[in-house]
Amino acid sequence: MMNMQTSGREKIKHTGRVLIFTAPSGSGKTTIVRHLLNKYEELAFSVSATTRKQRDYEKEGRDYYFMDNENFLEKVENEEFIEWEEVYENQYYGTLKSEVERLWKMGKVVVFDIEVNGATHLKNKFGDNALAIFVKVPTLEKLYARLKARKTEDEESFKRRVKRIKRELTYETNFDMVLYNDELNDTLENAERIVENFLQIHENNTSWLR
Repeated sequence: MMNMQTSGREKIKHTGRVLIFTAPSGSGKTTIVRHLLNKYEELAFSVSATTRKQRDYEKEGRDYYFMDNENFLEKVENEEFIEWEEVYENQYYGTLKSEVERLWKMGKVVVFDIEVNGATHLKNKFGDNALAIFVKVPTLEKLYARLKARKTEDEESFKRRVKRIKRELTYETNFDMVLYNDELNDTLENAERIVENFLQIHENNTSWLR
């Protein structure tokens, strides 16, 4: 398996800020992100590129930009990604520079729903312009139950994901804060407070844009 890679350029030009939500699969970060996007017009979702198979309920350009491995790796070669990773063998994910720049030009704060390796790299890339939030489920049992309820994976795929989850949980201290997701309504209220504080700082403190 290949390690996470970045473009050859150490810095990318940016004029705005980002919110990064990360967690192991099944932690509920996507539900949280969708709620926030519906509530705050200042936010816009960064759609990732992936080579994994498109699921029946997913829409091109809304959930992911779906592409084959050849196209993805060509974009890697052309340095079109801020970050990218081979998450599973021959299954790639990445953040396109063009996607983030497009949203910034619209005057939006860009929101990422991303796995922990990519989130770590985005936080390192954007520094103080980023707020990175790790979503945590109280117990592994609850997390595994949520994954099984999805019914999107076979037994072998589930075992691979569980192995990855155990490793991803060790990344908690890499991020700015932890958002516990036990009771959803409480979680969403806490997430709203986090976003509103972030947006208020953005309005009153131009140091975020340096």
